[in-house]
Amino acid sequence: MLKFILRRLGSSLLVLFGASVLLYVLVINSGDPLKDLRESNADNREYLMQQRAENMNLDMPWFERYWTWLKGVGGCFVGDCDLGTNRSGQQVVDLLALAASSTLRLVVLATLIAIVVGVAIGILTAIRQYSGMDYVVTFFTFLFFSLPVFWAAVLLKEYMAIGYNNWIADPSFSWSAIIAVALVLGITLQAVLGGTWKRRLLTFAASVAFVCVVMPYLDWLNFARYPQLGPIAIALVGAATAVGATALGAGLRNRRVLYAGLITVAVGVIAYYATYGILWEPTWWILAGLFVLSIAVAIGIGHAVGGFSKGAASWVSVITALVMGALMVVEQLFRSWPGFLELKNRPISTIGSQTPNFVGTFWEDFLDKGAQLLLPTILLTLISLASYSRYTRASMLEVNQQDYIRTARAKGLGERQVILKHAFRNSLIPITTIMAFDFAGLIGGAVITERVFGWKGMGELFATGLDQVDPAPVMAFFLVTGTAAVLFNLLADILYAVLDPRIRV
Repeated sequence: MLKFILRRLGSSLLVLFGASVLLYVLVINSGDPLKDLRESNADNREYLMQQRAENMNLDMPWFERYWTWLKGVGGCFVGDCDLGTNRSGQQVVDLLALAASSTLRLVVLATLIAIVVGVAIGILTAIRQYSGMDYVVTFFTFLFFSLPVFWAAVLLKEYMAIGYNNWIADPSFSWSAIIAVALVLGITLQAVLGGTWKRRLLTFAASVAFVCVVMPYLDWLNFARYPQLGPIAIALVGAATAVGATALGAGLRNRRVLYAGLITVAVGVIAYYATYGILWEPTWWILAGLFVLSIAVAIGIGHAVGGFSKGAASWVSVITALVMGALMVVEQLFRSWPGFLELKNRPISTIGSQTPNFVGTFWEDFLDKGAQLLLPTILLTLISLASYSRYTRASMLEVNQQDYIRTARAKGLGERQVILKHAFRNSLIPITTIMAFDFAGLIGGAVITERVFGWKGMGELFATGLDQVDPAPVMAFFLVTGTAAVLFNLLADILYAVLDPRIRV
């Protein structure tokens, strides 16, 4: 295994070296970095040209400039990273740190959401192959996959930013909107839950009735401007999570696992009151500590209550604890929403990663950055969602045809165990490959997204360097994206070898 990893690592380094040389040559030959100054009528034009030439080392042959950059990259391994300066004399390392933090904040969230939702949709469509839901999901996944990014971004800006900002000034639900939402939800739920026509009609009617009651009630509460959740709603959602996680993970007949989840809900309600003052104005370190503590307590509850099923009980407890913690964060965001609207009456901006000179509480600042993150995250998620759902569906369908799946069903195992413990686990190899490539691909693909939404991230760093014929920012972009692509490719190969030992030879 070690020999396999070293061989793949060596070939990966060669790929990075060759790609870096090619990209450097292409950038420096793509134009004249002094063009704007040559056309300038400024009195100090010669001085500016000399200064820029010194910043970019234009007096050196290209191979010496590349070797200087390569030595600076090598210094990163000993803590002395030097990626040169851009044409204005700014250290590219500092620019890269700011750009990478902005882009990773966007890409990590989009990737996690796309993995969870895409894999779940892929499993559902594989189970309901050739059903109405399968055809509808297939249509929308291909639609999302083929959407031009810039066009979809414009639509999001128009309807989810400008349209929402206009609506939130005086929010209300018309009956036409209520009926439209009710019909969409009813059609969606009956397609997902399936069953006989009688069951489908009952699901559709219940969904429509639920929406027609809840939305006018929320309108009466003015929920859009003064949202509220409360401990009762948090407890109910937590209990539903515990029941659902138990049904999927161990089956509702396993009472110990169910009790572990419900006890976690009770502890979460107690924690709601115990941490209320702490969460009023926290720090990121406090939130991280509470996150670790909640997982530790959940694992302890699972081991104490789970008995012989303490592993499954721990997983159910952890999932329930995470949902309860997320709901407590949402509760604080709800309470801060009216104050946030007073500071920013049009909450969702179409440009930038945060509002300039915005001053507010911790949660109001969280809302500001989260609102700016919303549109590009949705866009990147929709693009990745198609790949995850289709690959998961194809992999699940292929595995379902294997002999060991038929054997598992013939032994009398429940469909839940067959799907989650046998089919899904054995369909992970192609899904693992997509996860490895997608993260690196999204960093590179975020160039257009960041350009459209005005984010000062990796995409903006790359585009600016390319426009200015400045190789230093472009090579910094390559260093992150190229290394990520190669490393995740290597990681996929290693995971392949771990999951299937035959690949090692």
